[in-house]
Amino acid sequence: MDVVLQHGPGNAVARLMLSPGETCTAEAGAMIAMSGNMAVTTTTHKKGQAGLFKAMKRMVAGESFFLNHFEPQQTTGEVWLGTTLSGDMLSLDLDSGLVVQAGSFVACEHSVDMDLGWQGIKNLMSGESLFWLHMSGRGKLVLGAFGSIYPIDVDGETLVDTGHIVAFDDSLDFSLSKAGGSWLHSWLGGEGLVCRFKGRGRVWCQSHSPSGFGHRLTPLLRPRKA
Repeated sequence: MDVVLQHGPGNAVARLMLSPGETCTAEAGAMIAMSGNMAVTTTTHKKGQAGLFKAMKRMVAGESFFLNHFEPQQTTGEVWLGTTLSGDMLSLDLDSGLVVQAGSFVACEHSVDMDLGWQGIKNLMSGESLFWLHMSGRGKLVLGAFGSIYPIDVDGETLVDTGHIVAFDDSLDFSLSKAGGSWLHSWLGGEGLVCRFKGRGRVWCQSHSPSGFGHRLTPLLRPRKA
């Protein structure tokens, strides 16, 4: 599978080119367009495998219950994918474990497996998702973000706002912490809780926070008239 990202970082789209025999798994609703020879199969997990329980766990994490699988017939085909929120997209060659923030998954090769990771009570107070996706195996992975994506290499300790995390290497140790010198300063400064990463690895961040955007937008929404 070849991945070409275009029109980023503001309104990125992913063009996936597949050879016969290759299969791409994508989030339901991510498809913008596809070639006429593309066969589409919808399941609750990987193509050819039952996965009702995993589908329910993905739905709890904020992802769709169903996944779409694209496979070209006879000749090379292509599919165009996009994201719900305006922003950048990221293509990675996965060869180790990766933790992905709920809502950031777009697509992956069939060889990549997806499961749910429970972040526990430490994430309950952050206002972000309690569940993150754990990606494993080998293959290409496409992620989306709200705004632009940039990597931060951790070698020791790094603090990242919970709402700005797209993904991180599962080799990193993760804990929740206050941003300022005290809990009062953290809340008054508008930061609240942050993720404290320790070890060596990489964190991919997004420039905008979906939850922050939602909080800012909500008071401006007018009730629908009957």
